[in-house]
Amino acid sequence: MQSKGFIKLIAVLLALACVYQLSFTFKTRGVEKQAAAYAAQFPLDQQGEAEQHYLDSVQNLPVYNLGFRKFTYKECKEKELNLGLDLKGGMNVMLEVQVEDVVKALAGDSQNDPAFIEAIGVANEAMKQGSSTDYISDFVKAYSRLSNGRPIAELFVSPDRKDITLESSDADVEKILKKETEAAIGASFNVLRSRIDHFGVTQPNILRLPNSHRILVELPGVKEPQRVRDLLQGTASLEFWTTYDANEIFPALSAADKLIKAELAQAPAAAPETAAAGTPAAEAEGLIAEVGAADSTATAETAVQEGNFDHSQNPLFAVLNPRFAGGASIGAAYKADMAAVNEYLAQPAVRELFPADIMFKWGVKGDDKIDGRFYLYAIKVSTPDGKAPLDGSVVTEATEQYAQRGATAEVSMTMNAEGTQEWSRMTGENIGKCIAIVLDGYVYSAPRVNSKIDKGQSQITGDFTIQEAKDLANVLNSGKVPAPAKIIQDTVVGPSLGQESINAGMISFVIAFILVLLYMGLFYKTAGWMSDVALLTNVFLLMGVLVSFGAVLTLPGIAGIVLTMGMAVDANVIIYERIKEELRGGKGLSLAIKDGFSKAYSAIIDGNLTTIITGIVLFIFGNGPVQGFATTLIIGIITSFFCAIFITRLLIEWIVGKWGHITFSRRWSENFLNNTRVDFIAKRKLAYGIAVALMVLSCVSFFARGLNLGAEFTGGRAYVIRFDKPVSAEEVRQNVEKAFSQFADADASSISSEVKQYGKENQMRIVTQYRYDDTSDEATSEVEQIIYDALKPLYSYDITFEQFRNTQTDANGILTADKIGPSIAKDMTWNAIYSVLFSLIAIGLYITFRFKRWQWASGATAALAFNALLIIGIFSMFYGLLPFNLEVNQAFIAAILTIIGYAINDTVVVFDRIREYLGLYPKRNLKETVNNAINSTLSRTINTSGTTLVTLLAIFFFGGETIRGFIFALIIGVVVGTAATIFLATPIAYDLMTKRAKTDVEK
Repeated sequence: MQSKGFIKLIAVLLALACVYQLSFTFKTRGVEKQAAAYAAQFPLDQQGEAEQHYLDSVQNLPVYNLGFRKFTYKECKEKELNLGLDLKGGMNVMLEVQVEDVVKALAGDSQNDPAFIEAIGVANEAMKQGSSTDYISDFVKAYSRLSNGRPIAELFVSPDRKDITLESSDADVEKILKKETEAAIGASFNVLRSRIDHFGVTQPNILRLPNSHRILVELPGVKEPQRVRDLLQGTASLEFWTTYDANEIFPALSAADKLIKAELAQAPAAAPETAAAGTPAAEAEGLIAEVGAADSTATAETAVQEGNFDHSQNPLFAVLNPRFAGGASIGAAYKADMAAVNEYLAQPAVRELFPADIMFKWGVKGDDKIDGRFYLYAIKVSTPDGKAPLDGSVVTEATEQYAQRGATAEVSMTMNAEGTQEWSRMTGENIGKCIAIVLDGYVYSAPRVNSKIDKGQSQITGDFTIQEAKDLANVLNSGKVPAPAKIIQDTVVGPSLGQESINAGMISFVIAFILVLLYMGLFYKTAGWMSDVALLTNVFLLMGVLVSFGAVLTLPGIAGIVLTMGMAVDANVIIYERIKEELRGGKGLSLAIKDGFSKAYSAIIDGNLTTIITGIVLFIFGNGPVQGFATTLIIGIITSFFCAIFITRLLIEWIVGKWGHITFSRRWSENFLNNTRVDFIAKRKLAYGIAVALMVLSCVSFFARGLNLGAEFTGGRAYVIRFDKPVSAEEVRQNVEKAFSQFADADASSISSEVKQYGKENQMRIVTQYRYDDTSDEATSEVEQIIYDALKPLYSYDITFEQFRNTQTDANGILTADKIGPSIAKDMTWNAIYSVLFSLIAIGLYITFRFKRWQWASGATAALAFNALLIIGIFSMFYGLLPFNLEVNQAFIAAILTIIGYAINDTVVVFDRIREYLGLYPKRNLKETVNNAINSTLSRTINTSGTTLVTLLAIFFFGGETIRGFIFALIIGVVVGTAATIFLATPIAYDLMTKRAKTDVEK
């Protein structure tokens, strides 16, 4: 192998990079174990809060020293391996900005126009039916038709708008409405991001979905789902407040510090827990001891000069450091100490020391320049009603721009007539002071007023980067958001189910891994053990790359890793079988190894690329766990290719160089399927007949029984509920349907509920369509209350409604909850159809390009389509009959696409061999050539399918109920796909090529 030294260097560098990336995960786990140990000394009901307090305390402290760089816990956390909601528990929320509300707000009083109301109704109906591609376009066209051609501009003309006049065309107004809608979505996105940052969730993910009005939010470890729903759907509150200067408040702050010290001296136990508590190092543990020890050694004189305060002498200043005061900020505190500061300042005796009109508000985020501390601002309440003098509704536009001088950025803000008047008064009365810009109770900026601003046009300057200026402009624009985003889908996964998923996933991973290692070692002897080393390297590299890309590991992702292991040996099997053929042909060992690798490249590359194509389609059209599966599959294919081609060859050549020989088989496996002479082409008509019969059965079942569609495709609510004792599905169904039947608005489909055992006998999955088209929190609460009332008698103890809804406090009750609105269900249905079609078309085009004949692509595509349709047919025929869930959901579509990508591997290998034989033996009969190609690759086909099936069976039996249906689809697909390659894809291509040859002869 050429460039052997370079390959070794690359391998070493990749290994070091992976070790570096994975080390952060181990370090954060170590810190979190220390936090758990620290929390264990508290009462059980306080341990969660104490553990979070510990982690907040150390987030800006160095916890990982690599010599050349120290990393804080926060930095390590950002670099660790992210776990998905199905492994960690948490909440997945899809929100949608209601374009209807945006249009109504822009129309003002004109929204009462009859034609306007009817046009909105038309656009809403098109959106509901799934026939709408653009809400604004539908609305504009409907209004033009319903108003007999009246210009739509007259609806939106306003003294505060300069971009729409009575002369504006409908097309111009449509563009402006779309621009305003985009701005509203962008502002909602920024508001949501800010709120999530303050919710205390580690590693949240918020993503604006392209070409839609939707925002996806993933919140791992959330303990209060209803609080999240309320928080995310609240209307943004942008306010402008006058402030006190820090020097005005410092005397009162100093007096408060002394008062708190006196009170603590009388009652030490009342002191709030703080991150800077001066406990002796011998008594404290872990990183908190380091903080406490550092503070306790500071003298009073040093504390005044350097800002280090001892808790016993300056309890308030120890947590709210006045060294960082300035402008409207009266000090800064670590995140862990913010609760202590709030508690101190809320004490009645302390409150009396400050002006009656003062209010304290925290900065929106920690400042990295002061070690991540948060500023506390002194707000001045100057209105009789206690409200802000000015709110965000007066802001008409805010944009970021570079300052005229220097390289810093600034924000330009324009207000309407009402805002201009009040802004002029506020700035005129507060020259030299700060005005705080507050969103949702947090201060985003507090610029100092240099002069009176009476024209409604302001420049907010500071040491801003362009990104900081853009963020502030987004905050100012958020005041214009006329309506909050509404939740149209949410999924809640309880932590106990998450831990069970981790355990099941790891067990299946280990078992599958051991089985694959043994399979390869036992079948291919020394070479097999070398491929096992390459496989271990592959998993290591795969995990490292996942971490470096910031990918999220989900339960289907673990399945993807295990499946990748089964597919990874495919390349080794192709190579080893080629080497064995070369050795049987009389070549020497070194030459056989060289030729075996080189002749296997084309089949390996083609197979991997076709699987990557399906992985990309899966990533584009999937979401959540499905995207996690696609990510691990794509990365796994790339790393397995590298390990099979380079690592395995390095190991084999090293052994040959050291010992002079290597074996590629055992005596019993040496001639496995080597001398087969099966006439597969002669049996093609029988295969066609069986395929047609299976398709007919599938179609009959599909039209007679249909599919067990999941809530993703039907809309509705799905719950996995755990009881404290075994229950029967029929008993649960009767109770639930009886409860729903008592409601007058419940039709037959709403009353009927799907109830199935989910894993153990004390777990049931309930799907209901009751009020499925109402995605409001009120409807969700009503459904959960009905289910609770129906199932409460089945528990052996008095479980409360809160315990039933929240498995944080009780192991029983709702483990997972899915809510999917009708619009999402339609989108998912079409996405599923598009993804399968695009995969088939893309693979067909690739095969045509690579093999230069459309007949080969036709055979391959037909076999893939048969495989996909048969899996659908089997799910239709057997749902409700097998003892596990055969639900058609997003995971099922992922299985279909994975099988399409996997099954084409077999086809490509056979086609590649046919192409090779056609070049070597051009005068041979085509039928003989095709049969020889199938027979010569049969050993590879069976071995690859065998290793993949071994891994899938391990996941099926040990991977848990969550992905059992998904894995069942993969198992069926592997078996059918292997048979379809031999009996359908190749014979169809043969028939088409024969027909083409006859046509050419006739011509």
